[in-house]
Amino acid sequence: MKLGTFVAQKKHKLMNNIIIREATPKDASFIAQVVAMAIRDEETLCNYCGKDYLKVLAEVATATATQYSYQNALVAETPDGELLGGVVGYDGALLNALRTGTWNIIKKHTSNVPTMTDETEAGEFYLDSLAVMPAYRGQGVGEKLILKLTEKAFAEGHKKVGLIVDKDNPRAEALYTNIGFERVGERDFFGHQMYHLQMSVNCI
Repeated sequence: MKLGTFVAQKKHKLMNNIIIREATPKDASFIAQVVAMAIRDEETLCNYCGKDYLKVLAEVATATATQYSYQNALVAETPDGELLGGVVGYDGALLNALRTGTWNIIKKHTSNVPTMTDETEAGEFYLDSLAVMPAYRGQGVGEKLILKLTEKAFAEGHKKVGLIVDKDNPRAEALYTNIGFERVGERDFFGHQMYHLQMSVNCI
């Protein structure tokens, strides 16, 4: 069997066996990795949470009523429990309350809590963070996570799912637009210029 055929079959098998489930407190360290990879900027992470940012983010993920709480996350895994990726999302109307919970934990570890503009608002369910482990990128894991989260949001009665994507990350934007997201504006996030994308319930 040719190598290319073997790899294609392996990817197909993985796609058919990905399990998407709600996260639990035991997934907190993994959720912290997902959030850190989604932010993609270690300097920002250090300014945001201090040098031990993964530990701080894991504490945030373990808690309830925070932006990155396990209660707001879905994870993808293989049937034997290997974690492949994760996604975090919540009702945009809850941003200020969830941010307050997040800041309260972060401030226990660093006094340099930055000011920032609102990423989302009432009227949209916000896809905050998405990441797939490097070894499993390009195999449909991210797409499955996004679709499951949007399905969950619409089932809960939300009419729009929104997200922001770095203008310098066209591959990520292509993933979202291929699923059905469209540009609706621009936002600034930690000094990065981002596109604001949304998907409407009418698009599915």
